[in-house]
Amino acid sequence: MSSFKDRIIRAAKLDVKLYEEVEADKGAMVQAMVIVVLASVAGGLGSLGKGGVSGLIWGTAIAMISWYVWAYVTYIVGTKILPEPQTRADYGELLRTIGFSSSPGLIRILGIIPGLAWIVFLIAGIWMLVAMVVAVRQALDYKSTFRAVGVCLIGWLIQALIIALFFSIFGGFEKPA
Repeated sequence: MSSFKDRIIRAAKLDVKLYEEVEADKGAMVQAMVIVVLASVAGGLGSLGKGGVSGLIWGTAIAMISWYVWAYVTYIVGTKILPEPQTRADYGELLRTIGFSSSPGLIRILGIIPGLAWIVFLIAGIWMLVAMVVAVRQALDYKSTFRAVGVCLIGWLIQALIIALFFSIFGGFEKPA
């Protein structure tokens, strides 16, 4: 078994074998969840400049909620609505692989550097999306990368709409006066 740090690096490098490895390793669920938490906290810390302490709290919470909603919607879309004939996956397999696809989100901590937050979050978001496509393709045994892209984008759009709805109802985080 690879070390945790090695797995994080391999996931960020989009190593297909790593995603197959964690899909099969039921013991990797804790590692996957730790990555999600760390990437969420990195997102929260990267939001400090925008929203202060409330940015940290909201940024972390929203990152975790977004990840979970995205993972759940992706599972439903990928296994129930758009499966390929060979698609066989349980929710745990997908959660493990998608959890590891959050590895690039660790760079969001660099958002604390004044003036860099938007570019860091953009790069992290794109990198995480690409990693998630790799994770979904492997976990759902897709032959088509195009289908994996579609499933991830549909999942992302739905979670973005849910988060936007949340913010429209409850408001965003504000920097204290």
